[in-house]
Amino acid sequence: MNGRLPEEFRQRTKKYAAGVIRLFVRLAKTQEEAKVLGKQLLRSGTSVAAHVREASRARSKDEFISKLGGALQEADESMLWLELLREECGVSANITVPLEQESSELIAIFTTMIKRTREKQKTES
Repeated sequence: MNGRLPEEFRQRTKKYAAGVIRLFVRLAKTQEEAKVLGKQLLRSGTSVAAHVREASRARSKDEFISKLGGALQEADESMLWLELLREECGVSANITVPLEQESSELIAIFTTMIKRTREKQKTES
């Protein structure tokens, strides 16, 4: 499969996962609700990078699309947890908004990559 992702993009999603981990560590001293949401965010946020790694090793365009779709879902879920932490748990916007912005950008990138791969797949058929 020639759908290898640039190392720079793999590093970007790894950096995103690291930011999620740092946020989670900061939540350790907060209310119980924030801790619960933080665990959900930790799982979904780190999964984004894992799916991108898997996509870069995909053996077919279908597998590539599937893995990117997984990354898209996890980024969208992460956005939800970040919004809830800010809106309902009182976590400072200074902490969540940079990750929310990155989530939004990653969602747009994944959506575009999936769309373009599908279009390319159709023209090759």
